[in-house]
Amino acid sequence: MTCYVFWNQGFFSCTAHWRFYRESWRMARKKKHNKKPKAKTRPRPVSDEAAVNKAPATPVSTPSPEPVAKPEPTASEIAKTERKAIDRPRRLGLIVGVVVSIAAIVSCVFWFMAKNDGGSIGPGLSALASVDFVYEDFAGAETCEECHETQYSAWLTSTHGKAGGNPTSDLIIARFDGSPIRFADAVVRPIVGPDSSYQFVVDQEGFDPVTMTVSGVIGGGHMVGGGTQGFVSEFSDGTVRFLPFDFIRREDLWFCNTNSRSDRGWIPITMDVSLTECADWPPVRVLGTDDTYANCQECHAALVDLSFDSTANRYSTRITTLAIDCESCHGPMSEHIERSQPESIVEDSDIAVQPLATFTKDESLNVCFRCHALKDVMQQGFLPGKPLADYYSVGLTMLGGGPFYPDGRVRTFAYQGNHRYSDCYLNGSMTCVDCHDPHTQMYRDIWGRELIDRFADEQCTDCHPSKAERPEEHTFHEPGTEGSRCIDCHMPYLQHPELGDHLRFARSDHTIPIPRPGSDDRMGIVNACAQAQCHADSSTTALERVTREWYGELKPHKPIIASLLDPESLTENSATAVLLDSAAAFPAAQVEALGVFATRFLRPNMSRIDADVSESLWQLSRSLDLDVKATALASLHLARGQDETTFSLLIEVLEDAEQAGTPIKVRWATALGTFGDHYFELGEWGSAITCYNKALEIDSNMPAVLMNMGLAQAYAQNHQSAVVSLRRSIDVDRRQPLAWVNLGFSLESLGDTVGAERAYRTALSISEHEAIGHFNLANILFRRGDLDPAIEHYQRTIALQPTLAQAHLNLLRAFMAKEDLQNSLITARLWLRYFPSDARPRQFILDYDPTLRRR
Repeated sequence: MTCYVFWNQGFFSCTAHWRFYRESWRMARKKKHNKKPKAKTRPRPVSDEAAVNKAPATPVSTPSPEPVAKPEPTASEIAKTERKAIDRPRRLGLIVGVVVSIAAIVSCVFWFMAKNDGGSIGPGLSALASVDFVYEDFAGAETCEECHETQYSAWLTSTHGKAGGNPTSDLIIARFDGSPIRFADAVVRPIVGPDSSYQFVVDQEGFDPVTMTVSGVIGGGHMVGGGTQGFVSEFSDGTVRFLPFDFIRREDLWFCNTNSRSDRGWIPITMDVSLTECADWPPVRVLGTDDTYANCQECHAALVDLSFDSTANRYSTRITTLAIDCESCHGPMSEHIERSQPESIVEDSDIAVQPLATFTKDESLNVCFRCHALKDVMQQGFLPGKPLADYYSVGLTMLGGGPFYPDGRVRTFAYQGNHRYSDCYLNGSMTCVDCHDPHTQMYRDIWGRELIDRFADEQCTDCHPSKAERPEEHTFHEPGTEGSRCIDCHMPYLQHPELGDHLRFARSDHTIPIPRPGSDDRMGIVNACAQAQCHADSSTTALERVTREWYGELKPHKPIIASLLDPESLTENSATAVLLDSAAAFPAAQVEALGVFATRFLRPNMSRIDADVSESLWQLSRSLDLDVKATALASLHLARGQDETTFSLLIEVLEDAEQAGTPIKVRWATALGTFGDHYFELGEWGSAITCYNKALEIDSNMPAVLMNMGLAQAYAQNHQSAVVSLRRSIDVDRRQPLAWVNLGFSLESLGDTVGAERAYRTALSISEHEAIGHFNLANILFRRGDLDPAIEHYQRTIALQPTLAQAHLNLLRAFMAKEDLQNSLITARLWLRYFPSDARPRQFILDYDPTLRRR
């Protein structure tokens, strides 16, 4: 069995089921953590063949819940035949898996992490103009204290000021007292070392103990809805990576994120949890943005600069502080400090800093959205103070299964970016700093006056004064009781669904919705009335009835939202009128609406489209919102890009954007790539390839698109073309381990075992954590009779991905070929631990364990 995989930023699970695939994909794209994070994850070819001497299977379009092995010989028969069979040529079958990303928060990195390196098939935008400053222009928060002592002092004790830092006793809330953290297959001891460093000593079954020294602390357990603390460590390749042992203050326990492995959410670490279930084991989620790794971008530090030195073949990670400091929001201050010296400053002089209070509504939000929103990476190299839109998209996350429900509430894992769905933003001027003091992180009203606490009504009644006169007439609750405050109903704390219910991680609902019992529950949201402290025991029907008795007919959803809540009921005509309404003035929903319309009513290279559809798409292509504009253009390109007239008009738009310096090219190509992914999921390889080619017409230097196109070609059994596409992807960016793994698979399918081995080894030289690279290489070595290195790579595969049953079986066969009964039994027991219902390892143990033999 040989595996090949879709582009991602983390691990994959060859046994993940379809629902998990869908949810992991959403999380990984958003993380956000991001979820997700979140590279997109995609299905791969499936084979139910268990034997290693089968020919590659024909790909199928739908992944199976679990690879199911055909009946195998008994363990004793395996032992008798393997030594004879080892020299026979063996062709490996094909197995499907699902590539999944770390959530990291999760979540965060995605299919969309494509660089804009210039060059294209046809006209394209030149490199984006950006503010001219570099890492060295950042002076550090301490330089602000002398002139801005009040703001500096407020920041120093704020949750931003205490968001993270060097590991010290006053910052760490977790227990480093030597008390063991017990997994099913490992014991981890958090200790303070002899040099006063904080360490995790990991003793994993079957491996030598590993000591990882904490170099940084992320979070301080500050959040009311569930505060956590994580840890990072420096690694020999120059990266700084998250460790899989997190601490939550509320429950006072260690936990880990399993969403990209066993799909159990965030769970307490117990004897029922395997270390390898933890998404960050072994640690691969890095601080900083890089296509090769799952990462958390720049949000968990004031400034992270991650760069790769191709000569030294290692990374360089520079971090100013793991707190969120002045320059995180205001940008670099070196020139400001220089121009503000008494001998330099004159009246009306430019002091090299723009006051954030002068920003427009969206400019202000974008300062906060650098961290408090889920984003797709448009290009690398972002530094605080540079235009966010040049480097990230906050809108394209809604394509292909976004992090939010249609009305903006959190569907998977997300941050406060759903503020863009609130009426206070859409029909008002509300920004983050209307409620949150940017220096203290305390709460204030729109006049800047500090509020008594985070739940004070003045956040709302300054704009809605009529509700303050006789609040009980609006709330129907006595003043001072639960349900009497504005946020009780309009900003309740909601648990992030993707994280599960084992640990509390709830965040205030920034869509500021109207409570809608019934409607909310049908979407899977716990309505505000039924929150645990209020009417949790009341039925949804009863709550809905009382709500209507009190308020009558509730304010209807906006038409675009109402349509997205029930898209299956739409005809093409009704969908055109509502989903493609250019007057909706609702960018966040319009991007999702465009995606729904394109995937339901458009196809690649249609002979014609309705005139109303065409006109509506062209209207949307003139939107001032970059994501709406790009998705509309991509939709036209998808359906009618083969038409010379349409294509010429599209090229004119692209040329105009290039001349204006509008960062539209990567967004446009990204949207087309997402449409390709849609067809990929459906198993329509030809349509997927068409979409990927259209994306490359806009930007030919998108390595992820090239790789995914190569994988679609491999699915379609066109391995010659797949090799060409994968090599093109590698030419753009050689540091793509999964591109090399997939290249190896296609080369192997073409009979080029030497080239395949070279590709797998290259993948592992880039990232030693690619389990499928180890597995496929081990299979080549096994077939060749190189048992010792094959065993080493099978063991590495199992350490990285223990749910790959075929790796356990092949490792057992390799040990039996060496007549090593002791290690064969160890392998069988480990296999049985992960697959307790599999009769094969159980039978092998019964047949060969001398302690179990009958006398």
